[in-house]
Amino acid sequence: RDISPAVLEPSADGSGYYKSEALVAQDDPSLFLSQTISGVSPSAGPVSATIKRDAYGVPHVFSDTDAGVIFGAGYAEAVDQSLLIGFARSNGVAALLDLPGAPAIKLVLETYDYKPSAAVLKEVTDQQTAAIQAQGADGKQLLDDIDTYLAGMNVRQQETASAPLTRTDIYAMNAIKAQFLGEGGGQEVENALLLATLRKQLGAAAGTKAYNDLRAANDPEAAVTTENAYTASKAVAGGKGRGEVDLVAGSFKSTGIVLPGAKAAAATTERQKASNILIVSGNRSATGAPLFVGGPQIGFNYPGLTMEMQLKGPSINVRGATSAPYPGYMLIGRGQDFAWTLTSAGADIIDTYAETLCGGSKTKYLYKGKCKAMQKVDAGTIAKGGKTVKAVFWRTVHGPVRGYAKNAKTGKVVALATKRSSRGRETTDLLFNQRLTYGRVKSAADYVEAAKQTPQTFNSFYASATESALYTAGALPKRKAGVSGDLPVDGRGGFEWAGEIAKNRHPQVINPSTGLIINWNNKPARNFLAGDDRFGAEGGLQRVRMLEQEVARHDKLTLADVLSAENAAASQDVRITTFWPTLKAMLDRGKAPSARATQMVALLDAWAAAGGSLRDTDGDRKTDDPGAAIMSAAWDGIATAGLCPRLTTAGCKALETRLSKFEPGGQYGGWHQYMDKDLRTLLGKPVRGKYGLRYCGKGSVTACSASLWKALG
Repeated sequence: RDISPAVLEPSADGSGYYKSEALVAQDDPSLFLSQTISGVSPSAGPVSATIKRDAYGVPHVFSDTDAGVIFGAGYAEAVDQSLLIGFARSNGVAALLDLPGAPAIKLVLETYDYKPSAAVLKEVTDQQTAAIQAQGADGKQLLDDIDTYLAGMNVRQQETASAPLTRTDIYAMNAIKAQFLGEGGGQEVENALLLATLRKQLGAAAGTKAYNDLRAANDPEAAVTTENAYTASKAVAGGKGRGEVDLVAGSFKSTGIVLPGAKAAAATTERQKASNILIVSGNRSATGAPLFVGGPQIGFNYPGLTMEMQLKGPSINVRGATSAPYPGYMLIGRGQDFAWTLTSAGADIIDTYAETLCGGSKTKYLYKGKCKAMQKVDAGTIAKGGKTVKAVFWRTVHGPVRGYAKNAKTGKVVALATKRSSRGRETTDLLFNQRLTYGRVKSAADYVEAAKQTPQTFNSFYASATESALYTAGALPKRKAGVSGDLPVDGRGGFEWAGEIAKNRHPQVINPSTGLIINWNNKPARNFLAGDDRFGAEGGLQRVRMLEQEVARHDKLTLADVLSAENAAASQDVRITTFWPTLKAMLDRGKAPSARATQMVALLDAWAAAGGSLRDTDGDRKTDDPGAAIMSAAWDGIATAGLCPRLTTAGCKALETRLSKFEPGGQYGGWHQYMDKDLRTLLGKPVRGKYGLRYCGKGSVTACSASLWKALG
């Protein structure tokens, strides 16, 4: 469409160049390209809406009825996100099924064509509909809104001669977000294989100690968003879990679907550790008013996963980011007097069960004393580039079988099946957004109650003129005492979940005394266990420390201070801003091997003093500070020197399958977290949660310092 390019002007308060997200009236002069659409909703009857666009192409939907707003939102979504809808409506079914080897987000962004079978379409549709209906009046409204929203979408589908959309499509598209961002755990097999490798390399006792050091499920030095303790579940050390099933190193064989053009099944879904938030309450704000800067790092993809929209009706008055599966509801955004956003929580809602095979078959297993047959699921076909594969997998009472491995104790092969607590009810997540969109949230307490409705695992944040809040949502399984969520568990029926952890025992805080709520995917609360897919990444140097350091520079903060803190943290290297003082202290205990090495340390020192920025201010597409180049070139050797003398080459290679030496794209995790604690221990500095083993130099300060100097040299 013909929209003149918008010019970004300085914001009114001078804080920076940002596009306004004001709630504007229908007759606002900034709106144009008016379009009125009408149709019939199955539940509300005749409906109509007016859609206007601004200079950025953002749709603003107005109607005299709330149903009309929902209808108009459906039309606008179908216009603006037709490409996403085309790829996501069927591919998303893979997420509802937990289709092994076929993550839905991969199918969408790499443009696969998944055609689910009629049987699985009926199965997932019935499951989701029943789960919504079980939610009473709110559930009924959700289904009515989905149908009204679909009526608007299908007006557009008819205009473009596209196939009509159904409830199943909404369920499927919502599941993509659930799998990509709203799950945690499920990597017990990977953990078990690392444990087996470490035991093989170091011996049973030392290998187990190393595994538990590296796992760091509940590091007492980890950054937390609230000091409120979360005590609903306790960490269980590897090797001590009730029902724990250890695997033989190298014995795992995946049964995941090999996608067209691929050589092997895709690995376990890599969930994004995305988004940050910085809320400053009035008592820490220079103006006395709260400050709220949310960074929902959804990313820029094509097809785009989200879009901006304003919705205005009798009960509805919101603006923000939404997406195709949201039936006229806002995903993140603002109302007249409050704002909200999310960050990925990654709480552990998936476990792996080791099924004991019986009857001389790989598709029969023992459960509660009986030999049961697995269910063979014909899930359809997946095509790309002229090649097509069948999507077939086996399923037990716990869920899809992702592969087979040998039980280290018995030497016999076991099947490994995954159980997810949110399976079959992903779409009830939308009840949270329903309350926000319809203006039913009047306080922080209301917000927490709304967030409790979602089975997906997110940290949810809220701010109004007087309040701020955090709530960590998700269907958190209640494991029996002594049962670990980190490693495969005996699936014969004795170690099943005992329901879910009560919603009022989730990490949460309203109006913290510190006046601050800061999160960058770190632990939301003290003692909240890191999901097993966040292996080792919840140490004391988690990237949120950069935000905390920037905020600590000010007693009273302005909006510019908060934006500056966000921008600084986004453009710093976490290794230099948090780890360098410890690394430098260890280097100081040794001797430089050359003048060149001494010069490099001086440059790193200067980079640290200047703030550790990775910025390119002269536009030559290179980071300005030479310290960044030194850190990048030397890091592999530094990290190897830090851990591998103890872990051995094979042990380090296995560790890299769980946590890379550094994640340059997001800085979420890296071996600097392990090294900081180990080096401080060797240097005799205060350490909470000391490791069971010493790693750098095998515990010798002299050897450690020399090896680190060598890496720099």
